[in-house]
Amino acid sequence: MPVILREGPYSFSFYSDDRREPPHIHVRRDRNRAKFWLNPLNLAKNQGFAQSELNRIARIIEREETTLKTKWYDYFNE
Repeated sequence: MPVILREGPYSFSFYSDDRREPPHIHVRRDRNRAKFWLNPLNLAKNQGFAQSELNRIARIIEREETTLKTKWYDYFNE
């Protein structure tokens, strides 16, 4: 699971077997987990994050969208 971004307490990554799904990012903080689709940005799954944190994470993803997508396509050779 390559971590492609760390910001504050959050780690942003994807799994090597994620290729079969549309571009997305997994976010972790402690035991909390979330998954966001990137095209368009949308919450796919949440385990433990409060809505205020999800909003903060979504703003980070929006700001880093180009980097996250570039890393995704580079990793999966798309």
